[in-house]
Amino acid sequence: MNRKHFLSSLLPFSFSFSTNNGQQGAVEGRRAEQAIRTPPYLKPGDRIGVTCPAGFILPEEIRSAVQRMEGWGLQVVTGTTVGKRDFTFGGTDEERKRDFQQMLDDRSLQAIMCARGGYGFVRIIDELDFSAFVRHPKWIIGFSDITVLHGHLNHNYGVASIHSKMCNSFPDDWSKAEPIQIETIDSIRHALMGEKMQYQVAVHGMNRTGTARGVLTGGNLKTIETLSGTKSDYVTAGKILFVEDTGEYLYSIDRMFCNLKRTGKLENLAALIVGGFKIKPDNEGEEFGRTVYDIVREKTGGYRYPVVFDFPVGHQKNNYALKCGVMHQLDVRTDGVLLRETGSNS
Repeated sequence: MNRKHFLSSLLPFSFSFSTNNGQQGAVEGRRAEQAIRTPPYLKPGDRIGVTCPAGFILPEEIRSAVQRMEGWGLQVVTGTTVGKRDFTFGGTDEERKRDFQQMLDDRSLQAIMCARGGYGFVRIIDELDFSAFVRHPKWIIGFSDITVLHGHLNHNYGVASIHSKMCNSFPDDWSKAEPIQIETIDSIRHALMGEKMQYQVAVHGMNRTGTARGVLTGGNLKTIETLSGTKSDYVTAGKILFVEDTGEYLYSIDRMFCNLKRTGKLENLAALIVGGFKIKPDNEGEEFGRTVYDIVREKTGGYRYPVVFDFPVGHQKNNYALKCGVMHQLDVRTDGVLLRETGSNS
């Protein structure tokens, strides 16, 4: 998305909102029936931990992120898994579990930043004890593989979290960083410090117009698919669902959306937000013959809720912070799109 088509955060917006219940249906499941708790927002002097619950990262690779967060007035605590490696993982399962558990239990930390994604959180999620965290919740930040955690917190404990870039997305040289990189990373600070998020997005010709209000939920589509039927499954009825993915064939994207439809996750949505999708080219002679836009329109064709394409979230530079579990309003019109945090989960 061209930066001139995107205005983040606190810019004024002229849409007038109208009530449109659409086809939201009954909200199902214990978690969907309860208001999700928002952890305390951060202030200068608060402490944020950095840990590797999935892929590995070297200490020098988080230096830029540490400096930036310190510039926000935060004290950064580096976990024991930073610099550790067990093949693709940031340490063994036991090491990653122990480090993350310590940060969950540490009341001196007000937030946890996952250093990077990759793969591995699903290997430890059921071994973690969230009892202390639930009594004293804190913001947990990440995306991609960290989608496991967003689903787990929402489904089991009703605690909000932040879907955003992680340490490995911070530029090494800020003087050479593109404006979009700076804006998206600073959106993490806005979210952590309690600003109500507001994003205006360019019109896409295949959008389906309408207005919706609901709790925002979502993340990496492949990960959401693999969580079906588990303790970390996504309950989507009555919610605004956002999805993104990278490095998948079009037939795989189609299969994932088939999964969403067959498991009922598309049926009673308030709205669907489709973020960035980096597609792996088809093998010659095995072309799938449909685009992501075709797939989504086909799978949601029987529903009436708003659908937005090319939203700035995903494995791309324009990946803005989103508060999962927080009430939002989405307005999709022929002259523009606005997603805004309303600040109430009731």
